[in-house]
Amino acid sequence: MVLDEQEMDPDDQEGIDEFYEEVEIRVDPGQGPLRIDRFLTDKLDRVSRNKVQNGISSGAVLVNGAEVKSNYKVKPRDFIKVILPRSIDGMGKTIAQDIPLDIVFEDDDLLIINKPAGMIVHPGIGNPDGTLVNALAYYFQDEDLPILPGNIADRPGLVHRIDKDTSGLLVIAKNDFAMSHLAKQFFNHTITRTYWALVWGEPELLEGTIDVHVGRHPRVRQQQEAFPDGDVGKPAITHYHVLESFYYVSLVECKLETGRTHQIRVHMKHLGHPLFSDHIYGGHQIRKGTIYSKYKQFVERAFQDMPRQALHAKTLGFIHPTSGIHIEFESPLPEDFQSALDHWRSWTTKDQK
Repeated sequence: MVLDEQEMDPDDQEGIDEFYEEVEIRVDPGQGPLRIDRFLTDKLDRVSRNKVQNGISSGAVLVNGAEVKSNYKVKPRDFIKVILPRSIDGMGKTIAQDIPLDIVFEDDDLLIINKPAGMIVHPGIGNPDGTLVNALAYYFQDEDLPILPGNIADRPGLVHRIDKDTSGLLVIAKNDFAMSHLAKQFFNHTITRTYWALVWGEPELLEGTIDVHVGRHPRVRQQQEAFPDGDVGKPAITHYHVLESFYYVSLVECKLETGRTHQIRVHMKHLGHPLFSDHIYGGHQIRKGTIYSKYKQFVERAFQDMPRQALHAKTLGFIHPTSGIHIEFESPLPEDFQSALDHWRSWTTKDQK
């Protein structure tokens, strides 16, 4: 998006990549010398000077392709790039609720959370409470978590999110500098994110890359769709590797290069291997194996044990905002996912076909 110093155009805001955008500003020919922090504070809606300064310090602001300091004086025809979140509508003040958090790591800059399946990340229409953000509001009662510029007060600390019924790791920023630094890494796709998925069947290739556009389904609003011709949707890249195969289902590791809404779920369905128990993308039906009574009963029990899509955010790695060191975290499989794996191992070991 290029701005000739006009207002930003808010866009659809879902998935990780849709969380951020790169705003480009071409400075007017008649612009006089002005500190860039003041210039951007004037031009960017609902962005404080302090947030702008933190963005500049973290490298989220480039002038003519180079990082600058806050006291840099803008010049006519300068080309400025700023990484910002897309504006989103909010629900108002967040209710603090005493909801247990599974904290993997915490320091002065970050909080790493292991989110359980079933927990919504932030409040929305029809879900005003019981979310991760409500739990964070209670946990940080005496602290003010940063809010991404362009966002509103019901998303404190959020840098990214995962689906309600996906379990696994999330990072929360505890100050503006950490927020801006992590936002840049997510936008530049330098964050390391791997997911474990249990999918129907066996992929023909044990490893590969799915480079297929993903966008809204033309008829079903709650679904995304793969567009292999690339004429619709947005670029989406998933690298996958089969960790273990059980003939009927396979355990697959997926590494995200981009972060579109439902990307792994859509890409694996596109390959013909939807996620086990995924009600939106057809994985809640038996997709592999003969449906004789004993096998059907086994699968139905497996669905009952794991009534949500078999997807877990396993690892999360990034550059620490203040130390500059790459850190990585790993989350064990939750009980329902592990139970499903154990059941399939047991079934295939007995060679029941």
